[in-house]
Amino acid sequence: MLKVGLTGGIGAGKSEVSRLLVSYGAVLIDADKIAREVVEPGTPGLAAVVEAFGQDVLAADGTLDRPKLGSIVFADASRLATLNAIVHPLVGARSAELEGEAGDGAVVIHDVPLLTENALAPLYDLVVVVDASPKTQLDRLVRLRGMTEDEARARMAAQATREQRLAIADLVIDNDGPLEALEPQVRKVWEGLAERAAS
Repeated sequence: MLKVGLTGGIGAGKSEVSRLLVSYGAVLIDADKIAREVVEPGTPGLAAVVEAFGQDVLAADGTLDRPKLGSIVFADASRLATLNAIVHPLVGARSAELEGEAGDGAVVIHDVPLLTENALAPLYDLVVVVDASPKTQLDRLVRLRGMTEDEARARMAAQATREQRLAIADLVIDNDGPLEALEPQVRKVWEGLAERAAS
C-alpha cells in the first residue's frame, strides 16, 4: 500500500485532482468529508462542538451550522484550535479504519486540507501538493464559490502559505492554468504512484 498525502490551498483545485485520481483507481480518504461525518447529529463529535461553542452553532434542524461556526473560528486562532482538538482525533481514527479496508497494492490518497498546518507530512509515503498562485485562488473563490474578496482572503490567510506547502511537497501539480492542462499532469503522477505501489 502506498499512502499519499494530497493537499493544496483553498481554491487550488485539490478536489478536481482527487476526483481524477479516483477515476484512475486510487482509494480516496477525504478528511473534509470525514470531518463532516464525525459531527453529524447524534455523534459524540457534534455534542463536543456544541459544548465548546454553544447551541448557537446548531441550525434549526439540529445539524451543525457550518457558516456560523466558520465565522467564529476563522476569525480567532484559539477558537480554531479548540475546534481542531475536537475534530482531528475523530477524523484520524476514521481515516485509519478506512485505510485498513484498502487492499495491499492500493494507492491510498488522503485528501487533507490542513496537512501542512498540522505537520502531518511524516504520516505519508509521499506528499502531493496542488499548487495555484494566490491570485488564481482568490479569483476562483470569488467567481466559483461566491465568497466576497474579504472572506476569501481571510480563508487563505488562515491556511499555510504557498511556500510552506511547497516546502513539504514530494510532487507538485501546477493548477494555475485551465482544466485541460491539469489532466495530463495528474495522469502522469498517477502512473508514478501506481508503479511505486506495485513494487
